Amino acid sequence: MTSSAQTHAPLVACDGLTVDFAGCGGRVPAVNGVTLAIAPGECLALVGRSGSGKSVTARALVGLAGPGARVTARRWTVGGNDASRWGPRSWRRIRGRQIGLVLQDALVSLDGMRTVGAEVAEPLRAHRIVPRAKTADRVAQLLSEVGIPDPVRRAAQYPHQLSGGLRQRALLAAGLAAGPALLIADEPTTALDVAVQAQVLGLLGRLRDAGMGLLLISHDLAAVATVADRVAVLHDGSVVEEGPAARVLSDPLHDRTRELLAAVPSVAVCRSAATARPDNGCPTAVPDTATTPPTAQSAARETPLDGAGPPDAVLLDVRSVTKSYPDPHGERRAAVREVSFRLHAGRTLGIVGASGSGKSTTARLVLGLETPDFGSVHFDGELWSGLAERLRRPLRRQIQFVQQDPLSSLDPRWTIGRLLEEALGVRGVPSGSARRDEAVQLLEQVGLEAAHLARRPAQLSGGQQQRVAFARALAPRPRLLVCDEPVSALDSTVQAQILGLLAGLRRRYGLTMLFISHDLRVVRRLCDHVMVMQDGQVVESGSTAGVFDRPQHPYTQALLDALPGWEPGTRPPGARRTGSSPGTTSSPYW
Repeated sequence: MTSSAQTHAPLVACDGLTVDFAGCGGRVPAVNGVTLAIAPGECLALVGRSGSGKSVTARALVGLAGPGARVTARRWTVGGNDASRWGPRSWRRIRGRQIGLVLQDALVSLDGMRTVGAEVAEPLRAHRIVPRAKTADRVAQLLSEVGIPDPVRRAAQYPHQLSGGLRQRALLAAGLAAGPALLIADEPTTALDVAVQAQVLGLLGRLRDAGMGLLLISHDLAAVATVADRVAVLHDGSVVEEGPAARVLSDPLHDRTRELLAAVPSVAVCRSAATARPDNGCPTAVPDTATTPPTAQSAARETPLDGAGPPDAVLLDVRSVTKSYPDPHGERRAAVREVSFRLHAGRTLGIVGASGSGKSTTARLVLGLETPDFGSVHFDGELWSGLAERLRRPLRRQIQFVQQDPLSSLDPRWTIGRLLEEALGVRGVPSGSARRDEAVQLLEQVGLEAAHLARRPAQLSGGQQQRVAFARALAPRPRLLVCDEPVSALDSTVQAQILGLLAGLRRRYGLTMLFISHDLRVVRRLCDHVMVMQDGQVVESGSTAGVFDRPQHPYTQALLDALPGWEPGTRPPGARRTGSSPGTTSSPYW
């Protein structure tokens, strides 16, 4: 902690914070005796597995623990004032102006009935930060500061018209709008490519250096290493290790911390040694995933999926598809332009690129959720794009989708058990005990338990929601799995488990995957081939090893160069020394 931070009272502090919820068998604990404090100009990072209590802790600190929650603490202050007895009116004066909050799921957090500009302007108006006449200019400035290109045009759009990364940045702009003394950011870089992530982390670092306090919740330990001063590790609602980031991330004392660090993919595998790189880009051929053998393919497969067909047959053929949308000014802008690729059975193609580069639109064209303006999509040799829905419906179970925003893709009224059993029914699994047993098996495959069957999506953490989305997508035993940022909400240990599950499904059943991700380490680990998109076009493609080791296009080179340099077990490059003692869970303020 800096000396200036040590001389100020904490912006927020709690001693013995406990949160539990009403459950079927009584109260269900979520946070158990957490003690923490954040000073001006200091960043505290909360890390831990999905469901460990990180997000509940953050929401409780701003009076948003949720319906049915019971929050207690031996002591709890905000800006030196006792917050334990504050009601809704008091919290409304605090939130936005004194404490900014950036939640994890941007699509759910942003109001779909309002433009992005109206969302960012709300705290400006509620707290009278700028004159009304200057609100639009300040909104555009905030959007630009968080890395949103063409901010005036984006401000006039609605959340569903933005990519996941652009929505996440708009949410961050809204959290910063009123100039809060403390920003609580829950997975603020989850949906961002490495280049924009570096820009956002740089902004957070500058705000911290200017005196803003920061509570950062993240599964990305490389992001934590970049900006955090102290790290607290949560497990089952309790802090099991806390201390300076430099010590916790390089010399952890607790087994849970070691597990998190051990599961982080190495950055080194994404970079080649000194390689000659041409200065000019090169033309891109249509990527054909039959050119090299798959990295995770077994010669002897188990029983293939229903109708999987012979290995290496072309399962998905995308031919020069183009898709455009009208902007707020009535002009049409191309989201995807002349994109072509072929995906062979049993292979995995990774698509990488900046937020707004056309990755998710490409996925929606493949899924038949959008119709291309030009070009066509063929599935298993038959025309797929442009088919009437009544003809497409019988084939839909063969193509499943894992979306970027898990909460928005799960019916909030249904239990997890009902969601999974519906998907199993599509495959013809008999109702009753057989269907329930298979639902339990699916949950166990993705690292959840039978007890989760009775819960609803809102009762799960973001990582647990994403795992349920995986289980539901796998239930019909699809031939093609389309994944849009499928592991971005998962901690490193669960991420490794899911990637292992997907690799196993490829070996055993010949599952074919289209894998969209901003995490280049994950793409390098899982995908046979990779396609790099920029501004709706494919700028480079080829085998994953070839593209990562010998990138030809300047944009691909820039993505690889933007990877964080921190490796697990080494001292974080941005870490600053603090006043906490190594290995303790006590706060310097109590």
